[in-house]
Amino acid sequence: MSPQSLNVVTVVQARTGSTRLPGKVLLPLLGRPLLLRMVERLQRAQLVGTVVVATTTHIEDDRIEALCLAEGIPCFRGHPTDLLDRHLRAAQWLEADVVVKIPSDCPLIDPGVVDRVIGYFLRHAERYDYVSNLHPATYPDGNDVEAMSLAALQTAWREASRDFEREHTTPYLWERPERFRIGNVAWEAGRNLSMTHRWTLDYPEDYALIRAIFEALYPANPAFGLADILALLERRPELLEINRAYTGVNWYRHHLHELRTVSAHETREPAAVTSSGRGRPMEFTA
Repeated sequence: MSPQSLNVVTVVQARTGSTRLPGKVLLPLLGRPLLLRMVERLQRAQLVGTVVVATTTHIEDDRIEALCLAEGIPCFRGHPTDLLDRHLRAAQWLEADVVVKIPSDCPLIDPGVVDRVIGYFLRHAERYDYVSNLHPATYPDGNDVEAMSLAALQTAWREASRDFEREHTTPYLWERPERFRIGNVAWEAGRNLSMTHRWTLDYPEDYALIRAIFEALYPANPAFGLADILALLERRPELLEINRAYTGVNWYRHHLHELRTVSAHETREPAAVTSSGRGRPMEFTA
C-alpha cells in the first residue's frame, strides 16, 4: 500500500475529569473552549487525515461529545482509564491504517511539527512501526506527536498488561525497540527545549501561560507556530516564569523503576513555588 493510500486517523484524547485541573479541555481561550482551539490547530496540518476526539463514557464527558457534535468533529467514547483500548477502538471505528496520538492538553502544538512527524512515518511506512518526537524529546513540551501502524497498536492492545501501558497507550511499543521498529524525529533546529519550555496543560500556571500566548499572538496571526512563540518569549521572558515550577514534569517520574528506555534526566518532580517564586502552588479559578 502506497503512503498516499493510507488512511490516517489522528486521535485526540480528552476528558473533563482531570484531577489537577478539572475541566481543563473546556477552559476558554479567546472565547472558545480550549479543545476547539486545539482541534483548530491540528486541522491546519496537512497530513492529520481525520481528527477524532476520543473521550470517555462517563456522564461528565457528555459535554465533550455535545461540543464535538455541534462543531462537526467526530467523537468516539470509550474506556475511562484504558486509553490503549480507547485509541484502538476509535481508530478501528474510522478504519485507520495509521494512528496518530496527540493529547488534548497541547493547544500550542505547531501544525508544522505534526506534519513533520506524520510525514516521516508515511515516507518510511515500510521501515517503522512507530515514530514520534518524544523518544528522546527535543521540542518544547506540548508538541507531542506519535504515529504508528494500526497493526502495531493492535499488538500492544493484545499484549500490554501493566496499568501504565494501558493508561498511556504507547509505552508497550517504544519500550521494546528490540521488537518494534522505532523511529524518532528530532527538532531540525538542533535545539533541545523539552525540559525548559512547557506548553502543555496540567496546572493552573500552565493555563495562565497558554492563555497569555494565545492572547498575544492569535489576534494578529491565528496560524502562529513554534517560531512565533519562541520570539514572543524572547521579547517577554517574564512569561517563562509563569509555569517554571513545572518545566520537565511529566508522568515518567512515577515509573522510572519500570521504564527501560527513559532516564531520570528526562523528568523531574514539580517545585513547590508560587507565582512570586516561593511557597505553595498558585491558586486559580477559571
